[in-house]
Amino acid sequence: MSVKIYHNPRCSKSRQTLQLLQEQDIDVEVIEYLKTPPTVAELTDILQKLELEPRALMRKNEAEYKETGMNNTELSNDELIAGMVAAPKLIERPIVLANNKAAIGRPPESVLAIL
Repeated sequence: MSVKIYHNPRCSKSRQTLQLLQEQDIDVEVIEYLKTPPTVAELTDILQKLELEPRALMRKNEAEYKETGMNNTELSNDELIAGMVAAPKLIERPIVLANNKAAIGRPPESVLAIL
């Protein structure tokens, strides 16, 4: 089974989710998404698997949300996705991909449902 985690090592929920996966003896590909953001295609795929609209995956309390204009309600989904790729700090974390499914690790145990 191939498992990926879009991870931020500074985030406690992200660290807890990674630890939970490792405790399951799962080989996890760790992607530090702040250093290696997902592409537009990857993020679009993630959103489809999560069954979310782009704004629902955004961290709206980050300063970049307003600074980059992502708070503009007139933006299209494509513009929101491009904005998250350009400012990956806006992407909710952690995101785990497994078995052609995705889950957000909030709480960390929620990712177990896709394994």
